[in-house]
Amino acid sequence: MPTGAEGALGFAAGLAVAGGFWLGRRLSRAVPADRGHPVKHQALDTAAALAQRKIPLESMNTYLNGFHMYADDMGRQVEASHFCMHLAPDLHQCVIFDSNAKDARLIGIEYIISAERYERLPDDEKQLWHSHHYEIKSGQLVAPGIPEMAEHAYFEDLVTTYGKTFHTWQVDRDDFPYGVPQLMMAFTEDGQVDAAKLAERDRRLGVDSDERRANRADIPMPHVHPQANCWQSGQSVQTALHTCAFHRTDGHGQAE
Repeated sequence: MPTGAEGALGFAAGLAVAGGFWLGRRLSRAVPADRGHPVKHQALDTAAALAQRKIPLESMNTYLNGFHMYADDMGRQVEASHFCMHLAPDLHQCVIFDSNAKDARLIGIEYIISAERYERLPDDEKQLWHSHHYEIKSGQLVAPGIPEMAEHAYFEDLVTTYGKTFHTWQVDRDDFPYGVPQLMMAFTEDGQVDAAKLAERDRRLGVDSDERRANRADIPMPHVHPQANCWQSGQSVQTALHTCAFHRTDGHGQAE
């Protein structure tokens, strides 16, 4: 048995190792690699990583990977890595990146609500939302790294929900976030998602969407509200810029 001094030394050594590991991880996240960032910026990023807590980001505790299409064009399909937090019993909020990598690009946001909350939305709001039933039942939406039993239980609840998604960066076209946010939708039937993109995603993440589909067969298919997935009617909605009057509050140039 170690003496009191030896035990204290061992405990201190363990803390030092754990502290070094924690510091190393924070530093590795703070300093961008191979991007040519000025040393001053790297130093500021490192200092901020060590000194500041990012509490909302720390609360993004669920990572989901799936595919979105533009609300007005099924041919434009984008892989989306969601990082979500459960804000309220009937509301999740997610930030969306193009990958789960250190240099991932922030491309959008998604809000996820319960079926009950969706039912209470105004009719013009309902058209902005998509259902999640097919994403989950088909195996396209996955939670990489989570044990399959836990993932299954999570999706049992999520299958009845609805999402509203806007992408702020059209990564399928541009290497810069040009333009206005674009409304996105989800797939609802077989044959819609690009099979090559799905297969490449599965290979890269080490998942099998066909196996996931089979394992989720016991998840009940929910009723889908007819006003969701508005594009299925042959008409959709999309965002665009328009000119409007500017209302000032400082008394200069105020319209009569």
